Amino acid sequence: MLLPKTTPGLHWRGIEPPLALSDYRLIAFDMDSTLISIETLDEMADLMGRKAEVAALTEAAMRGEIVDYKQSLRERVALLAGMPEAALDEVYQQRLRINPGAETLIAACKAAGLTCLLVTGGFTCFTDRLRLRLGLDDVRANVLEVENGRLTGRLLPQAWGDICDGEEKRRKLLEVCAALGVGPERAIAVGDGANDLPMMRAAGLSVGYRAKPAVRQEVNVAIDTGGLDRLLELFRPSSCFPDV
Repeated sequence: MLLPKTTPGLHWRGIEPPLALSDYRLIAFDMDSTLISIETLDEMADLMGRKAEVAALTEAAMRGEIVDYKQSLRERVALLAGMPEAALDEVYQQRLRINPGAETLIAACKAAGLTCLLVTGGFTCFTDRLRLRLGLDDVRANVLEVENGRLTGRLLPQAWGDICDGEEKRRKLLEVCAALGVGPERAIAVGDGANDLPMMRAAGLSVGYRAKPAVRQEVNVAIDTGGLDRLLELFRPSSCFPDV
């Protein structure tokens, strides 16, 4: 389903470009297949010889075909029981790649005064490093339990709850907006899968990056080709890097 207004690989509806980036105060990114090019859980499973099994569940969850996301995530994580903790470093160092344009988009948002948030069903072993690497302001992610240097196949509960799913992404976006003293209409949400829809529906501007059909049919902006920085094509240049 094409959105009504398009330029090659970039489609939008419900907005009238050029927009002003400074009209927004928060941008929230999903991680897997949005901010980075891989599904980290699938790559972890690959090291255990279980990628096909886990990837099929991941794809179904991202397409919105699995109703209970939390249970699906628990089942996938359980398949990783026994993985050496050192394998997480291998995934980060050898397989994880930042998606094209991500750093440019984040730099523009920070220059315009936006808070940059990472919200993901992925894991803190990756998000902690990405937060430092990309200069992100806040993160919500899941914690893998490790005992004696190996994954147990379980997730650890945190002060805010048990698992970061779509509803938790939405709650975190609203929480940060409240802390900033602004309404969610001044937030941008960027993602690709069905578990991003709750935060996208809450945000003033929703952006699908190479998104699944269930997401693409709802978002304000669909980036189908090129990098994440293509979002900036819809904003006035002077609002993206106001101090340059």
